Amino acid sequence: MERLLHYTWAHRLYGASPLVTTDGRRVEIIDPGLHNDNAGPDFFNAKIKIDGEMWAGNIEIHSMSSDWMRHGHQRDANYNNVILHVVEHADTDVWTAAGKQLLQVEIHVPEEVERNYADLLREDKYPPCYKIIPTLPAIAVHQWLDSLSVERLEQKMMRIQGYADRLSGDWENAFFVTLARSFGFGINGDAFEEWAFHIPLQACGKHRDNLFQIEALFLGQAGLLEDDMIPEYHLSFAQEEGYYTKLQGEYHFLRHKFSLTAMNGMHWNFLRLRPQNFPHIRLVQLAQLYCSQQVNLSVIADLADIEEAYKVFDTHVSPYWTTHYGFGAESGFAEKKLQKRSIDLILVNAALPMLFAYGRHRLKQEYCQRAVNLLAMLKAENNRYVRMWSETGLLVATASDSQALIQLKTHYCDRKDCLRCRFGYYYLKRM
Repeated sequence: MERLLHYTWAHRLYGASPLVTTDGRRVEIIDPGLHNDNAGPDFFNAKIKIDGEMWAGNIEIHSMSSDWMRHGHQRDANYNNVILHVVEHADTDVWTAAGKQLLQVEIHVPEEVERNYADLLREDKYPPCYKIIPTLPAIAVHQWLDSLSVERLEQKMMRIQGYADRLSGDWENAFFVTLARSFGFGINGDAFEEWAFHIPLQACGKHRDNLFQIEALFLGQAGLLEDDMIPEYHLSFAQEEGYYTKLQGEYHFLRHKFSLTAMNGMHWNFLRLRPQNFPHIRLVQLAQLYCSQQVNLSVIADLADIEEAYKVFDTHVSPYWTTHYGFGAESGFAEKKLQKRSIDLILVNAALPMLFAYGRHRLKQEYCQRAVNLLAMLKAENNRYVRMWSETGLLVATASDSQALIQLKTHYCDRKDCLRCRFGYYYLKRM
């Protein structure tokens, strides 16, 4: 398998014996180069010595030498800077498009690497490398989790950058969309994102000092002020209470004033939701945060510690919602403040990724580093990924660790991409 040849080359697992080209020249690997996942040679900027002479350039790897012609590299000028053709079996001479004959060297995947890789691919239990986790050096685990955590932040950064691009570079609005999505807590994340793009923040700004009007705008644009969004047995109670009809009237006025179009309220998911996660409650919490002006991009950029972050996201609901989870459905009194665990999720999924993304955008490394540091101050999430890795003996202490394990599961383990995983590296090289 060619991927294992790449792995053997990158990690220098081809044995202690000196490498020799097919025409007898001694090869010393100074730097195997940077692996290329895109079109072009397999490794860039390698440094090797051939009979004591330093060469710098690219490396191409194939199972058979004849694969060079089969892939058409002899006609492709992008391969003219290849300095060495690494193969498992040299079955023919090869030339570049510039007419230069390439030096070739044979390497072979060690038997234990092939065997261990096959074990990983066959293993049904998750994670497949569970046998070696307790034996891993603590420093190796720490470094890999740190790297994965940043990788996940960078992945979230790409989504936020996409929001900013869609909003013509308006990062404040992009933060609003990011924050809104996090209020969906997974199940309604897509619906909250759609809703956020239906909110005209410039228009809202003119009514920011009036919580009732902002609630009318938020709930109306969510499609939740339509009669058919309320169960029939609750609708008459909602109308009798008066608050619902007042919101409807205010929203109809604002909708006409700003030429608004609401989203389809059927996009909200209520199935198997706890009442405190109903869209109505999350939307009025967002309305209160918006009107308080205690959460914005400049506030996030200045976050110094977790306790300060908890204060920033300290919110509640207006009086009607202290005794309701939906229109016409009266319940016992509850302040319905954001719980600490909910704020943790908002920090992990919105505020800290935003701080990281904004730091990259503004070229302020201190913002990025602060996002990484704050993530490491939060307690680890309690999800199935964390529990599965904990069962292997891995210590998962912080949100940085738990985010790293989510990244590991979704972008490495699920794809059986053990060759790019540092845990996989230790598993593959074991005897």
